[in-house]
Amino acid sequence: MDTKKKILLVEDDEALSGVYKSRLDIEGFETMSVLNGEEALSAAVKFKPDLILLDAMMPKISGFDVLDILRNTPETSQVKVIMLTALSQPKDKERAESLGVDDYLVKSQVVIGDVIERVKHHLGMMPAAQ
Repeated sequence: MDTKKKILLVEDDEALSGVYKSRLDIEGFETMSVLNGEEALSAAVKFKPDLILLDAMMPKISGFDVLDILRNTPETSQVKVIMLTALSQPKDKERAESLGVDDYLVKSQVVIGDVIERVKHHLGMMPAAQ
């Protein structure tokens, strides 16, 4: 039995975070959730996630800054990062891509099943839907 893939969920909306965590746990992931960017950065080093689901709009440190720091930190530079955000402007997506995000999902445009599918795709667990 291979070890569970670890997902770090960074979302300041606790209700939404709870929904995602429950679903990820059901899907067989080991999930840790944190509520802000500062916690995300320390958890990324300690928890060593395979993938981070990262909200963009957060108190203290934005998801963009978290992504920038993760990519410039040797221990976390290779971690897959999916930004899950309310920001739907092309400039926000471009900014995330310029910082090295693996995927960019707009909350209003996806359902949780889509997010799980993208997570599995980036972890090499299933092919992406055509």
